Amino acid sequence: MHALIRQSAAHVRANSHFIHISTSKAPSIKETGLYGYHHLKTPKGFQRFVDDAIERSEELVNYIAGMPSSPEIIRAMDEISDTVCSVIDSAELCRHTHPDREFVDEASKAGLRINEFLHYLNTNHSIYKAVIKAEKDSSLTHEAQRAARFLRMDLEKGGIHLCPEKLDRANELSIDIIQLCREYNTNIITDPGHVDIFPASKIPKKMHHFVSPIYRNIPGASKESLGSRDSIKEKGFRIATEPSTLQGFLQCLPDAGVRKMAYVQGNSVPHANLEVLDKLIATRHEFAQLMGYKSYAEFSLHSTMAASPEVVLSFLLEMSKVVRPKADQEFEAIRDFKREKSGEPNGELEPWDEAYFTWLMKSATYKLDSSIIASYFPLPQCIEGLKILVESLFGVTFHRVPLAPGESWHPDVLKIVLHHPTEANLGYLYLDLKSRKGKHPICAHFAIRGGRRVSETKYQLPEYQHFSGTRVVLDFAETPSNLFESYAWDYRVLETFAKHYSTGDVIPKKLVESMVGAKKMFAATELQRQIFYALVDQTLFGEQTSTGRDTMAIVADLKRQHTSWTHVEGTHWHTRFSHLTNYGAGYYSYLYAKCFATTIWQRICQEDPLSLDTGLALRTKFLQHGGAKDPADILNDLVGSGIIRNCSGGIIPDITSLCEEMELMKH
Repeated sequence: MHALIRQSAAHVRANSHFIHISTSKAPSIKETGLYGYHHLKTPKGFQRFVDDAIERSEELVNYIAGMPSSPEIIRAMDEISDTVCSVIDSAELCRHTHPDREFVDEASKAGLRINEFLHYLNTNHSIYKAVIKAEKDSSLTHEAQRAARFLRMDLEKGGIHLCPEKLDRANELSIDIIQLCREYNTNIITDPGHVDIFPASKIPKKMHHFVSPIYRNIPGASKESLGSRDSIKEKGFRIATEPSTLQGFLQCLPDAGVRKMAYVQGNSVPHANLEVLDKLIATRHEFAQLMGYKSYAEFSLHSTMAASPEVVLSFLLEMSKVVRPKADQEFEAIRDFKREKSGEPNGELEPWDEAYFTWLMKSATYKLDSSIIASYFPLPQCIEGLKILVESLFGVTFHRVPLAPGESWHPDVLKIVLHHPTEANLGYLYLDLKSRKGKHPICAHFAIRGGRRVSETKYQLPEYQHFSGTRVVLDFAETPSNLFESYAWDYRVLETFAKHYSTGDVIPKKLVESMVGAKKMFAATELQRQIFYALVDQTLFGEQTSTGRDTMAIVADLKRQHTSWTHVEGTHWHTRFSHLTNYGAGYYSYLYAKCFATTIWQRICQEDPLSLDTGLALRTKFLQHGGAKDPADILNDLVGSGIIRNCSGGIIPDITSLCEEMELMKH
């Protein structure tokens, strides 16, 4: 939608003392605004932030219209992108994390205003003509030529090449899409669902601090008291069924009836999103057809590594076929375990049983205790682990620094600077790691400012802003995060920082081996689930029928076809699957990344994960390029042959390394 804005990969998976703050001879810190932007000292500052961004962008548009040299066109375009991104990214982060309602509201208004301005930019033919001129200039550097090509393609994604009537309609649809996505995600936060459980004894004591006590009147033995009848009050508990807590409850609830209630409720909200999603699918489909594509999936994928829905589907169906035998074996093992534990030899395995019995099986096999595991991962030690990792791999120091007055949005926020001994500061991180009411409910990454060359002597920290960081093609963006998950499971890495919060003892190697073993126990089931999610995403945004489609029926059919589990009629978990908005037709990219990352880990990192040589290869051949280099070239340069495969005009990952790691291949 944001044709001039290379989209960042916003959502990424997650999961002693705090780092020392250097204060000796520190200069006095002046008051600033949110994220260091002086405009954002107050909520109303977002209005001025937008005003100034629009004013500067219009100056640059006028400059570009004068047809300066090709390098100057690209430089000015990049500054427009940087200027507009500063507002968009700040507003998005604020909307999702700021505890002050006024800040959130003003950020929402700012986001809508700047998106409206984007439509003006994306339909400006002076910009389009200038970019086409620059793209044809063979004297540009390779990176500048790539920037020109992507700018032209991104402008065309906004419909600038259409006739006026179609372009007007495309702009209307773009605004509708933004608003529908917002409505969808707002509903997820405001309607998490809950179940009330009576009596209180059905909830284990160890979970009481996660639930809210409630009471109800029940008929009982009555007594006369001042002429009135008293009822006995029964205590129960209310379980919130938001995604971040539901899985934990399902894992710990021994009562099958309670598990079923929590599962059904948690997978049946928000109901309003059924209609919102129908509208979003229809609006995206109309938009894609205006652009000359058969479906939104085809529109979304034409500039990715995959290049088409057909390539993505061939990859997903291959993965589904490969993983099915082992996933079926895991399902049968869980079912047999349930039958043994319940004493019901013919008992069926239900979806609400999965989390509970898989955890019991892991605990029984590996003697795991989640509280013991957690004791070795207090937050300060985890941050220390990041410090050790970047120093070992990249020779970069990682320090917590003070926040200026007004810079932070919450007292829990930490500011980190990454400093290279010869390259000076490389960039800054804000860490907001604790959950709270009203905050975005899942682990996520938000860009605030991208790196860019401002002049021959000045560089805006962290490349062209247009290619900075995660502003890469969608199906490449999640590769680094998947790669570093392997680091998080490697004992050679864990022993450097995972220490007991009270004794300081290093995490035992046997405990880590048990954790890894438990992780692998039902890995095929989890992989199958991710394939199913990706198939749902592709199907919903694929070619549409003239009469419309029932998303609940589509999801149910795909679950029956591509998983080992039954579908619970009436549930619709996909109505709070936020990736349908920000990753529409792109969820498969997580599986691409998983395959790429596994190959990189095995061939580049596994032998000596913390060496400077490993870090040098990762940085210079992989991480530092952002979107400035073709991802296929990056992968081949880093690993050599055998990490990607050509398929019907697109690129898919080689799955050999992943299959070997998960023992999916038949011997």
